Amino acid sequence: MEAALEEFGARGFEAARMEDIAKRAGLSKAAIYLYFQSKVALLEALIEAKVGPLAQTAQMIASAGSADPLNALRTLATAAAFRLNDPALLAVPRLVIGISGRFPEIATYYREHVVEKARGALEALIEGAMAKGQIRRADKNAIVRAFIGPLFFEAMWTHVLGGETALHDPQKLIKQQFDVLLSGLELRA
Repeated sequence: MEAALEEFGARGFEAARMEDIAKRAGLSKAAIYLYFQSKVALLEALIEAKVGPLAQTAQMIASAGSADPLNALRTLATAAAFRLNDPALLAVPRLVIGISGRFPEIATYYREHVVEKARGALEALIEGAMAKGQIRRADKNAIVRAFIGPLFFEAMWTHVLGGETALHDPQKLIKQQFDVLLSGLELRA
């Protein structure tokens, strides 16, 4: 799978060939096809291996954090920020975003196997925090976007656009994000 990711990164998904992936991995083309029926199947396996664990971590934190959902949200955000500091983590999402228009089935696979799992975990924690009176009632979809958006932007800003990063201090980044998310920006009397 590492060889596939390198080949997809070097040549692009469409131009990458299974025989080149096999060569990079030190295998025969037939050996690759024993495990993966197609490039799409190989990319799906990469999604599961590289990004799927983030969704699984979100689900575990949500399950374990039901007693204090707001703290669990902070834990989840901090864990994500630490992971997003690794530029290799963004390789698969970047690839999926880049080809999603031409391969909508891959975008659907990514959404169903990663995004919806992580989003469900966030929604459960947000619902729990509202039920416990830790945060006010609001549209949970808007809260999810406000939660994910800054982290996604920071990762893209840092690893794709080459901007200065706040990911070098994930705890400070999350403290600032939660301050804005929970306190807002509007002055109140």
